[in-house]
Amino acid sequence: MSPRGGTSELLARFAREVDAAGIRASSAPLVVAVSGGMDSMVLLHLLRFGGYLEPSRIVVASFDHGMRPESASDVSWVRGVARAWGVDFRGARADGLPSGEEGARVARHRFLREVRNAVGAEWIATGHHADDQAETVLFRVLRGTGIRGLAGMSTLGSGLWRPLLDMWEEELARYARERGVGWRDDPTNRDLRYSRNAIRHVLIPAAEARVHPGARRALIRLAETARADESAWISLLPGLLAPLDVTEGEAGISFLRERMLAYHPAVQARLARHLAARAGLSLGSVGTRRVVEFTSSGQSGHAVSLASGAECRREFDRIVMGAAVGAGEDTVLVVEGTTVGEGKVVLGGRAYRVSWGTPAALEARWGLRLDPETVSFPLRIRSWVPGDRIRTHGGTRKLKKCFLEARLPPGERHRVPVVTDAGGRVLWVPGVAEAAGVAPPTDRQSFRIGLDHA
Repeated sequence: MSPRGGTSELLARFAREVDAAGIRASSAPLVVAVSGGMDSMVLLHLLRFGGYLEPSRIVVASFDHGMRPESASDVSWVRGVARAWGVDFRGARADGLPSGEEGARVARHRFLREVRNAVGAEWIATGHHADDQAETVLFRVLRGTGIRGLAGMSTLGSGLWRPLLDMWEEELARYARERGVGWRDDPTNRDLRYSRNAIRHVLIPAAEARVHPGARRALIRLAETARADESAWISLLPGLLAPLDVTEGEAGISFLRERMLAYHPAVQARLARHLAARAGLSLGSVGTRRVVEFTSSGQSGHAVSLASGAECRREFDRIVMGAAVGAGEDTVLVVEGTTVGEGKVVLGGRAYRVSWGTPAALEARWGLRLDPETVSFPLRIRSWVPGDRIRTHGGTRKLKKCFLEARLPPGERHRVPVVTDAGGRVLWVPGVAEAAGVAPPTDRQSFRIGLDHA
C-alpha cells in the first residue's frame, strides 16, 4: 500500500468503506471522534460534505485529556467547527490528569462509549489511517505480540469504525489542502518521550532510510497476513473444540485432557487462551505456558496458579480453568434446635437454601431425616475440611475417599455442604454420604432438614 491517485480516487475508496459499514442504509446517529487534528478533521469533512448521510445524524465527540495548557482551546475550536458545519457536538474534560498514554486512551474511549450509548449510535468513527496501522504493528512487534496482535487494527470492530485505515497520512493532508480543511496541531505529537512518537518520527524513518524503503508498506502487509491467518484460525476453531467436550459452569471452563494432548503444543496454547477468554480470564505468555505444561504433566487433584486469583487444575480426566478452589464467600449456617426455620449458606461462592421442620424441607432437592433424641444440637452446615470423617455401617471413612468414589472433582469439594452436630460429628454430605444411626426408627418422630441450590 502506498500513496496513490488523487482526491477523486480517495473519495471512491472512502465511499466503498461507507457502503461496507452500512452507513448509508442505517438511520442511526454516527459518533465521530474529533480531536481537531488533521486526520479527524478530514474524516469529519468527508462525512459532513460527502453526501453519505444526513448532517443531523452526525455527532461530533471531542475529549480534553487536560495534559497540556492549550487542550481546552482545541475542544472549543472543534465545538465551533461543529456549530459552523451544522452538526451536533458533545465534549468533556478528564477528571484529573491521566496516567500517561494508556490512561489517556482509556479515558477517551470511555467518553466515546458514553456518547455512543447516550445518542443511540451503532458506531464510533475514528480517524486512524495507514501510518497509524504501521506504527501499531511495529509497537506490538517490539512488545512481543502474537499473531492476533500483529493483525493490528480492524476497520470494523468493538463498536469502532476506522474508514481511513487504507489511506496514508500524506493522502489525507493533500485532501485537506485541496478542500481547505483546517486543523489544530498538537505539539505533544512530536514529543519523543511518548513511545508512539518515537516509532513514528525515529524508528520508521530510520528503517526506511537504512533498512528498506518500503518498511511502512511491509508492516501493513504483515498486518494483512496476520489478519488472514487469524480468520483462518477462527474458521477452524469449531472443529478443534468439538473433540474436547468443553463444559462451562460455576467452577470455570473444562475440557478433556487426553483430547487436548493430541494437538501440537502451539495449538494447545491458542486453544487455552481462547477457552480462558470464554471463562473471563486473560492468559499472558506465562499463564499460557503454565496451562500447556500442566495439561501434559499435572496430576489429578493438583493445580497451578494463574493471574488474578484463578487457577488451572486437573479433575480426573479433565482440565479446569477458573477461580481458585475455596475462592469466594464462605459462610456457616447454625441450626439451633428442632424449631421451624430457614436460612442460607454460601460455600466456595455457591449458595444453598436450607430449611428445617417446614414443608419446604420435604420438597427440597436433598433431604435428611434425623432422630432428635440421638443427634445433639446445634447443627452446623459448613464446607469440607481435609481430614473430615464420617461413620458408615462399614466403619469410619474419610470424606476424601467418599468424594473419590462419588467421582466428585477436587474443585467441587469445597462447594459441597457438610452437616455436623454439636460435637463436630459429620452427619451428612448431600449426594455423597449419610452417617449411620442418624435416622430415627419408623415409630419415632423425625426432624427433617432439606437443601436446595439458591
